Amino acid sequence: MWLWAIVVAIFALICLSAFFSGSETALTASSRARMHQLEKAGDKRAGTVNRLLTAKERLIGALLFGNNLVNIFASALATSVFIQLFGEAGVAYATLVMTFLVLVFAEVLPKTWALAVPDRFAITVAPLVRLAVTVFGPFVVFVEWIVRAILRVVGAGTDADDLVSAHDEIRGAVDLLHREGSVRKGDRDMLGGLLDLSALDVSDIMVHRTNMQALNADDPTDKIVEAAMASPYTRLPLWRGEPENIVGVLHAKDLLRALAAAGGKADKIKIMQVAAEPWFVPDTTTLQAQLNEFLRRKAHFALTVDEYGEVMGLVTLEDILEEIVGDIADEHDVDIQGVEQQADGSIIVDGTVPIRDLNRALDWSLPDDEATTIAGLVIHEARTIPEQGQEFTFHRFRFKVLRKVRNQITQLRVAPLRVPRPIPTGPAEG
Repeated sequence: MWLWAIVVAIFALICLSAFFSGSETALTASSRARMHQLEKAGDKRAGTVNRLLTAKERLIGALLFGNNLVNIFASALATSVFIQLFGEAGVAYATLVMTFLVLVFAEVLPKTWALAVPDRFAITVAPLVRLAVTVFGPFVVFVEWIVRAILRVVGAGTDADDLVSAHDEIRGAVDLLHREGSVRKGDRDMLGGLLDLSALDVSDIMVHRTNMQALNADDPTDKIVEAAMASPYTRLPLWRGEPENIVGVLHAKDLLRALAAAGGKADKIKIMQVAAEPWFVPDTTTLQAQLNEFLRRKAHFALTVDEYGEVMGLVTLEDILEEIVGDIADEHDVDIQGVEQQADGSIIVDGTVPIRDLNRALDWSLPDDEATTIAGLVIHEARTIPEQGQEFTFHRFRFKVLRKVRNQITQLRVAPLRVPRPIPTGPAEG
């Protein structure tokens, strides 16, 4: 009779061990975002899961404590039974049998089940796990104190300085899902662009002053009107004296209203009365902050200045939105991409094309920390201003300078390096 009672006790302990193992796997693998949504929908057990995960170290400690306790107790009972039945050889028999039972029924089986349905499993076991954490809590605190004391003695800290930020975690999850085929490239790029807003400055996406289209405010009004009507842009900076001295911003719609009020006679319009005040922002402003300012001021256009107050370029709301959704083209945009795909897999690219645009369009991973444009990257890596025809290899790409104007690289050929496939070796035929 006593034998069957011990067998039943061992079976119960293995079931408890399976509970602790499966709970640990399910709770650590469950989706925090999913649990948060379920808690907001009124699921109290999801709220319990979230509270348990906020003290993950205490949770894991309690589950490990309970798991080891029942496993050791079950092994001790099994050993006593086998010694009674087989004498000293029973120790070896007990070790073999308990290793098999614990491995299959208390570890692999519950953990596999928990990994298959982690959210459902976690919600189901959450109330019982909370009870276990409450019961084993004092013991876990004592164990944590001992562990921390030992780590301090050996000089190992417990504070993680290299924890992955929430943005990096989301980005990593999205990239993983993209490689698995669950997330399309366009969706991945959009989410990546949204996450990059706080990491990029206005200077990374602005239209440089050398590429700005601006009008001279001292020109005759009919000439300004003609130039504004011929421009593909709605807002045009006005300068006076020198191009860097921006005195206003002319909006095409305001100009049309003024023309209508003047009966179509351009000479009756005073341009500076039609133009709006220019808005200057530091070129070190993050895209997230600039987007918030655009929304707050209900504005679409700003001029960027450096630390000395010199005009460096301009940035628009559309520029920031394009960092999220990709290029936004309308019927008036000039369709010049600056990138021409070649049959051999290389590209002919203008030196002013941003590295981020190439990475997004071609799914490349060229670094953009030290340079914004592809020409800037070549100059940075070459540590000199290359001559026309020079070739460089870095970051697993081959760069060739095709055209250069004074000290400016205007066109390059870029080709990803192909790793040669190993030639299969096998038995010779014939």
